Amino acid sequence: MEMEQLVSKITAEILRTMQNQGSVNTPSVNTGNIAGMIDHTLLKQNASEEQIVKLCQEAKEYHFCSVCVNPCYVPLCYEELRGSGVKVCTVIGFPLGATTTKSKIFEANEAIENGANEVDMVVNVGKIKSGNWQFVKKDIADLVTAVHGRAIVKVIIETCLLTDEEKVKVCQIAKEAGADFVKTSTGFSTGGATVADVALMRKTVGPDMGVKASGGVRGPEDAKDLQKAAGGCRSLRSGGASWPACRKAGKGDGI
Repeated sequence: MEMEQLVSKITAEILRTMQNQGSVNTPSVNTGNIAGMIDHTLLKQNASEEQIVKLCQEAKEYHFCSVCVNPCYVPLCYEELRGSGVKVCTVIGFPLGATTTKSKIFEANEAIENGANEVDMVVNVGKIKSGNWQFVKKDIADLVTAVHGRAIVKVIIETCLLTDEEKVKVCQIAKEAGADFVKTSTGFSTGGATVADVALMRKTVGPDMGVKASGGVRGPEDAKDLQKAAGGCRSLRSGGASWPACRKAGKGDGI
């Protein structure tokens, strides 16, 4: 299916669902609004410069919210997207979250200097499993402090590896630390977003913080289920296929 047909189909189905649920007013939402919630993502290790340029071209053509790429491609995306209104997002400590806090801060600062508007940091799952919540809190809080006022921070918690109790705890910590969003997955582990996880994350952080689903969203039906769970929608392109993944508007943008 061509990109334009794909975006139109997904947009129409999400919009219809949201209107039926009373989530939006018909006059204020259109296909452009929905397209503006899609994060066009390419994080594969074999992604070429040519593919990244194409990613940016598609994001501009369809007025997506952002492109999400590995840090080495932030300067290229910044140049390709200059003046377009499309944001540049990158990943920090990706995909394992096991680098040191200082390394994550350096990586985030460099990315912002190179033109990134959003940084998606991965939590240290090993420290969560060890019960070292003090480390987890400091890891998140130190990065949030370091980039405050310069970039949106999304905290990837890798839900597929956590118990429900751990998901709740890390979401609470991310909120207390001042992060803008909590995000389900890297897309590089054993699973992606589920409706149950998104609903739990929304319940935990409340209505004023962003919740973003990534991975496991393979079509309009998945998107509608996740949108309902999250209470709002922004989209993520993961693994080379773009599908809406829902997130609630908080400090960032979205419905």
